[in-house]
Amino acid sequence: MGKVPTKLSIQSKIHVCRAEKRITQQELADAIGVTRATIISIEKGNYNPSLELSFRIALYFGKNIQDIFYVEESDEQ
Repeated sequence: MGKVPTKLSIQSKIHVCRAEKRITQQELADAIGVTRATIISIEKGNYNPSLELSFRIALYFGKNIQDIFYVEESDEQ
């Protein structure tokens, strides 16, 4: 097995999912019970949502978590 980095760069496709559904950051935030600032932070990659919040986002869009969140490859260990 390979070595797993101690810090992962987790990115999201929330902005793409919102565009497909034609909803605003505020509409998504209201639907899943968070603030617009939280959605902005997740979309910018500044905040990693909890597993529960990740599931709520995935359920809202009718997708798997892996369809929305992904790990950006990094050389950092």
